[in-house]
Amino acid sequence: MIEQKELNEFSIGDEFSLFLIVNRSQIKYAKNGRAYLDLELRDKSASLPAKVWEKVEEISDKIKDGVIVKVAGQIEEFNNSPQIKVDKIRLAQANENVTPEDFLPKSRRPLKEMIDEFENIVASIQNPFISKLARTIFFGSNLNKYMRAPAGKAWHHAYIHGLLEHTLEIIRICDLMCNIHPEVNRDLLICGALLHDFGKTDELTYETVFDYSDKGKLIGHIVMSAIEVEKAISSIPNFPKDLKNQLIHLILSHQGKLEFASPVEPKTLEAIVLYQADELSAKTNAYKSAIEADKNKSGNWTRFLTLANTSLYIPIENGNNNK
Repeated sequence: MIEQKELNEFSIGDEFSLFLIVNRSQIKYAKNGRAYLDLELRDKSASLPAKVWEKVEEISDKIKDGVIVKVAGQIEEFNNSPQIKVDKIRLAQANENVTPEDFLPKSRRPLKEMIDEFENIVASIQNPFISKLARTIFFGSNLNKYMRAPAGKAWHHAYIHGLLEHTLEIIRICDLMCNIHPEVNRDLLICGALLHDFGKTDELTYETVFDYSDKGKLIGHIVMSAIEVEKAISSIPNFPKDLKNQLIHLILSHQGKLEFASPVEPKTLEAIVLYQADELSAKTNAYKSAIEADKNKSGNWTRFLTLANTSLYIPIENGNNNK
């Protein structure tokens, strides 16, 4: 485990020398035809774009996605966003004892606390078929992957244990709605919340950098989740057909709109609650992370966020008091 200052603690103009991991590496060409290496570098706290202009042909075969590099440079501002000006860059050496795990962001919630909460939720399910389904899926290697996986590549809960944290947030929101509206079938809704993103355990890769697997790109987590649930249900004798259809509907409709990649739109009370709870958890986390990432840049606004279609205001107490 390395000990070094985190990337998001630096401000515009600060110089640094850090070990970082390469999220993305690509040769590009400037308007004058000069080649440069376009990088995204990260540690546990943040990822920033960087460009290398010197010895591009010589180093491009070495500076690949997922490798660890030692970078000397400066934080600069370009188009109102921070980026890294690289002065020196080299591969990390074996005797420097740095590993990809050092650079993977992790949930700030204690894992033991989240596991206890997860186990209590599963134990609270009363319907015997739904309870059996949950215990069938969340077992062995399936459970281990579920506990470790991020919930996304970059947008929300994009860190180790992020899927578990995201799911627990959704369930708290769902429980609140069940208390307000007792007509909602809690067991059905909670099981849908537990399973809706289960496919992300195989849709994403998260050993060195976060990316999409071949299977994830070809099929996607929504369909992958539905397939796993259908397979598990087929192993449970006499599982009610209508209950099965409603559970799979929760998974297929949880992104709400056809244009958001949902195969169907929500058509049950539980489905609309799950969709809105998922949206609330995801966007709150994404916006919070964007503010945190840009808190040390100049000005009171984040960079423009394409997925949000806006910049976000950074309150004075979260950023630089001299703004």
